[in-house]
Amino acid sequence: MKRILFAVLLTGLVGVNATAWAEVTAENPWVRATVGPQTAAGAFMRLHANEQARLVDAHSPAAKIVEIHEMKMDGNVMKMRALPDFTLKAGETAELKAGGLHVMLTDLAQPLKEGEKVPVTLVFETVDKKRQTLEVTIPVQPLTSKAGHTKPSGHAHSH
Repeated sequence: MKRILFAVLLTGLVGVNATAWAEVTAENPWVRATVGPQTAAGAFMRLHANEQARLVDAHSPAAKIVEIHEMKMDGNVMKMRALPDFTLKAGETAELKAGGLHVMLTDLAQPLKEGEKVPVTLVFETVDKKRQTLEVTIPVQPLTSKAGHTKPSGHAHSH
């Protein structure tokens, strides 16, 4: 009887642990300062997930529209388009960078000035359809910054 009860309890515990939660981290986030009437800016960083997850949404009080964008060459023309989502593979790091995949901040509430920080919330969906948010504080880099090669000063944490 004790063995049957133990087996039932063990089966229940295994079921509880079967749901994976993707921990997503952001490293070296940055956004370039804007000039004059510029109303858009790209945000860049490295994203890493311990389990597969999809980046499905993003928002920020700094911009009316925040989208996942992709830039790529089509013949001799560089084209940019919004993506509905982006998949992070388990254990791999995705580079969101200028000229490639990035987070686009459009209709900025105000110009982005060097030294400021821009809060961005990234929303991920796990394989089992659970949502996770990642709050990223993104430092604004100088206009001359090409790849965010300054000391990492942004931070991120998930909920």
